[in-house]
Amino acid sequence: MRFSLFAAVVTAGLAFATGALAERLTDKPLVDAAWLKSNLGNKSLVVIDVRDATKDGANPYAKGHVPGAVSAPYATAGWRAAVNGVPGMLPPLDTITKTIGDLGVSNDSHVVIVPNGTDSSEFGGATRVYWTFKVLGHDAVSILDGGARAWEAAGGELATDVAKPAAVAFKGELRQELLATTADVEKARAEGIKLIDGRPAAQFKGEAKSPVVRVAGTIPGSKNLENTKLYDADKASFASKETVGGLSQAVGLAKDEQNIAFCNTGHWASVVWFGLSEVEGNKNTKMYDGSMAEWAADPARPVQPGN
Repeated sequence: MRFSLFAAVVTAGLAFATGALAERLTDKPLVDAAWLKSNLGNKSLVVIDVRDATKDGANPYAKGHVPGAVSAPYATAGWRAAVNGVPGMLPPLDTITKTIGDLGVSNDSHVVIVPNGTDSSEFGGATRVYWTFKVLGHDAVSILDGGARAWEAAGGELATDVAKPAAVAFKGELRQELLATTADVEKARAEGIKLIDGRPAAQFKGEAKSPVVRVAGTIPGSKNLENTKLYDADKASFASKETVGGLSQAVGLAKDEQNIAFCNTGHWASVVWFGLSEVEGNKNTKMYDGSMAEWAADPARPVQPGN
C-alpha cells in the first residue's frame, strides 16, 4: 500500500512536471504565421495584440485581428508607467502582474505578442512587452515575426469579435539579471562593461534629443547600435542571428560579453536587447529601464556627444 501510494505520488509529480514543460509551446523568441496558425487551438496559447490606434484614431484590432487575440495596446494598456518622475518604466510588480492576469494570462500560458510590424520603432512595442514577461520570470513568450502584416500576407484569418478573457492569477518575480538600474550603469562604467545606445545616430551624437531627456548626448564611452538596423521594415522581419552577430561585433562586443542596452526610455533599447539576448543568444545582456531620461535627469551624471 505504501509503495502504491509512493508510485501514485511520483506518477502525479511526473505528470505535473511534463504538463508544466508542455505549456511552453516553443523556445523560439520569434514565431512565423504558419506556426501561429497551427497552434491557435492550443488551450495554453494566449495571443496578445499590442497594436495602438493609428494617428487618425482608427482601431486596427477592431478592423481585424488574429482569431482569439486579446487587445492590449502598447501605449494604453498599462505596460509602462512613470516611476519617480521617470517616464516609460516597468510598473510596480503588483500592478503589472494584475494587468497581465486580467488579460487571461496565467503562469501556465504561452504568450505570443502581435504588433503591426510597421518598422523597428513600432515593433519595439512587442520587444518591450516581451522583455516585460521575461523580466517577470515568464519564459513562455514569443513574438509573431512581422506582426499583423506578416499574418495577413500569409493569408491568416482575421476576426472582428472582441475577446473578453476571464481574469486569472499571474505571479511574477523580478529577474535582476535582465534589468539594469542607474547604479548598475555607474558600476558598468567603472568596470569597463560595454553600454550600447540603441537610439538614432543623431541622438547618440548629440545632434538631436528626445523631449523627455534633459540634455542631448549619450553616456560617455557607450557605443551606438541603431535599433533600425535590427528590423527590415520592407520585408516585415527581424534581423537574423547572423546579422545581429555582425552588428554586435561592429560595436566591439565579443561573444557572450556583458553589456547594457539603453535608449531614451527603454523602448528602442528593448529592440537591441531582444536582438542581442534572444536572437543572437547573448544572455549577459541587460536593459537599462530608465535609460537617458533617468540618467540625464541628474546634472551630476556625465553626458557627452557620442562618436
